[in-house]
Amino acid sequence: MASILTTAHDLHDALAAGAFPDGGPVRVLDVRWRLDRPDGRPAYRAGHIPGAQYVDLDHDLAAHGAPTEGRHPLPPVETLQAAARRWGIDAGDTVVVYDDLKNMSSARAWWLLRYAGVADVRLLDGALAAWTGAGFMTEEGDAEPPTPGSIALSYGALPTLELDEVGAFAESAPLLDARAGERYRGEVEPIDPRAGHVPGAISAPTTENVGDDGRFLEPDALRSRFRMLGAEDGMTVGVYCGSGVTAAHQAVALTLAGFAPRVFPGSWSQWSNHEELPVATGPERR
Repeated sequence: MASILTTAHDLHDALAAGAFPDGGPVRVLDVRWRLDRPDGRPAYRAGHIPGAQYVDLDHDLAAHGAPTEGRHPLPPVETLQAAARRWGIDAGDTVVVYDDLKNMSSARAWWLLRYAGVADVRLLDGALAAWTGAGFMTEEGDAEPPTPGSIALSYGALPTLELDEVGAFAESAPLLDARAGERYRGEVEPIDPRAGHVPGAISAPTTENVGDDGRFLEPDALRSRFRMLGAEDGMTVGVYCGSGVTAAHQAVALTLAGFAPRVFPGSWSQWSNHEELPVATGPERR
């Protein structure tokens, strides 16, 4: 399996050399997105890693349909492929993704590109702060468009959970809820129609996967965390969040820890829009 994380220094060296020692030509993607500020382009234009192409999470990494599909359903593979070619990606390239939010947003690009068959996708550990903290330069404005790529994408390289599978899965294996604890418990719900969690799901805020510096915890620490939440070695672990964005961050952490994550792309935004499905509240799984 290709590396999942890269350091700022290794990325800097790879950009200078044109490739990683253990990878292909480098393509860098800037995935700025926040729930309260979804348009990340102004921040991108204020300063990004030289050559990084801006990724519009809401349009490049998601579709928009009925509420019953969730807030960020997966885009048609043709949409993602067109975007990936626009970013200059060819087969065999090493793609590095980052954001300015401890990789909570850019992990969506990591997971979706891996799901679509891109073999070597890495996150800049520590995100943009790691790059600037190392003293490396950023550039303003829009990066020069690359030569269009020729990558061919196909969904299915990673396992997923569909809406009709989630309930039964939670009865037989750990299903982790990556949202903040207060949303899991149903104390607040800022955006989705019902508060609470999928019955049987376990609260596992994704913010606990990283340190204050935004870097992922060491694999042993992550493994201990997930074991305490009920995961056993070799076990497939389900994960969801609000709309399928930070669930991808949890999938990264689970992979680093040696578990096999299975993402529910529709997440709570899809589940809570189906009134026929049950909702649990409070700190307990049921």
